[in-house]
Amino acid sequence: MAAKDELGRFGEEVACQHLAAGGAVILDRNWRCRDGELDVVVRDGGTLVFCEVKTRSGVRYGSGAEAVVGRKAARIRRLAARWLAEHPHEPSPVRFDVVLVSRQRTGPVGVEHLRGAF
Repeated sequence: MAAKDELGRFGEEVACQHLAAGGAVILDRNWRCRDGELDVVVRDGGTLVFCEVKTRSGVRYGSGAEAVVGRKAARIRRLAARWLAEHPHEPSPVRFDVVLVSRQRTGPVGVEHLRGAF
C-alpha cells in the first residue's frame, strides 16, 4: 500500500473515532460510485452529515481545509445527492463537514472538526 493511501486510511479511522466519540452514528465509510468517493457519512442528532477527511503529516501541501473548496466542494455535494438517492432516509437537514487530521512524527495526533465547512 502506498504511503499516501496508508496515511489516508489512518486519518479516516481517527476521524471516525472522533465523530463517534462526539455522539455521531457512522452510516457509511468510503462510499464509492463512478463519479467519486465520500469519505464518511454520519447522523449527528437529526442531521445527516457528509464528512470529507483530510489528513496531513506536514504543511508541505498546505492545510487540509484549503483543499476542500470550489470544484472539490461541488463534487462532494453532487456525490451526496447520489448517496441520498440510493439511501432514502426520513427528510432531515444535511450538513457538510471537514475533519482535519494532523499526524506529526512526534506528539499526539491532532483533530479539527469544521462543522458546516461548505
